[in-house]
Amino acid sequence: MKKSLITVFFATLFIGLAGCANEHVIATDDGHIIDSADTPEVNDETGMIEYEDAEGRDNQIPVDDVSEIKER
Repeated sequence: MKKSLITVFFATLFIGLAGCANEHVIATDDGHIIDSADTPEVNDETGMIEYEDAEGRDNQIPVDDVSEIKER
């Protein structure tokens, strides 16, 4: 009984944390749609938007090439 209660607790916790992920969609001026696994951030020194893609790789795109960023 105690073991199943712990299993249910951790399953509920895992599902709750998975729902808290902040995925974003980046739309470019030339019509491309880019999925971002985290919240994109603007690097003022480089003029680039930095984001992590779905595979976990860090990427950058020029601010001038982005038309919109939306939270999914």
